[in-house]
Amino acid sequence: MPEERRTNADLEKITDTSDEWIVQRTGIRERRILQDGLGTSDMIVKAVEDLLKHYPRDVKKVDAIIVATSTPDMMMPSTANILAEKLNLEQVTAFDVNAACAGFLHVLDIGAALVESGRHKNVLVVGADKISSYVNIYDRSTNILFGDGAGVVWLEPSEELGIMDSLLLGNGKGTAFLNIEGGGSLFPFTEELLSSSKRHIQQNGKVVFKQAIQSMTEACQEILKRNTLTIEEVDWLVPHQANKRIIDAVGKELKIAGGKTLINIAYYGNTIAATIPLCIWEHRDHLKKGDLMLLTAFGAGFSWGASLLRWSIS
Repeated sequence: MPEERRTNADLEKITDTSDEWIVQRTGIRERRILQDGLGTSDMIVKAVEDLLKHYPRDVKKVDAIIVATSTPDMMMPSTANILAEKLNLEQVTAFDVNAACAGFLHVLDIGAALVESGRHKNVLVVGADKISSYVNIYDRSTNILFGDGAGVVWLEPSEELGIMDSLLLGNGKGTAFLNIEGGGSLFPFTEELLSSSKRHIQQNGKVVFKQAIQSMTEACQEILKRNTLTIEEVDWLVPHQANKRIIDAVGKELKIAGGKTLINIAYYGNTIAATIPLCIWEHRDHLKKGDLMLLTAFGAGFSWGASLLRWSIS
């Protein structure tokens, strides 16, 4: 996580809002902001270093890197390629995936498939975004929600059951309700675009709020059903950290017992693809080997899904 904090008190000074209103509507008290001159890959390097301090591995053995991000360092090359150079990896499969806030679920599934196929043995899957670069600081519909961060998971072969199943969905019907239009081939950067709202993240909060609850709930129900599991058997629900009210509503719809939902939104906000790995990292000391975990996320597109895994770290 970047060191700089953007608190609700900071936002009170520049927009018509209040700490009480923000906390009541979102559950967020502060968010981290990466300094100018640094990119998404710089946060990932720090995340990898932190991971290796706690779970020692030889980074030279990494043979694939998959980065979920909506905010790459550059349009090209991929952030995964840039990361490979920063980690001094000279021959490694490296590519990005853009599935917005559902991105981490996608790279987790792709990374697991690479290991299961036998083609790769040590895969770094990453969720990371410097979304502050695209937030209009004066727009209270988005400036209260988003923060920067990076989370990384190391995948390797195991005799034990780890990642069990994934349900990944999208339909494109939500493009108008949550997007960053500028910078792509449809709206390339021009002087006019740089002074317009197209360079910033735009969101219809009411539509996204309702759809997020419905989509994450249904994805969780479907993946449990096809694995012949019940919500009572789930030890931990790990939802995308977009809004505390969305998290609470999904938990209520699923009827999961109190205390089984992992949350860290209050001090990080919505870090896009980074929310789920960061939330797991924050709570790793509470996880026991064999715990059944249900992950779910929803993001722009719309793009959404759910994943099941058995925690396999003692």
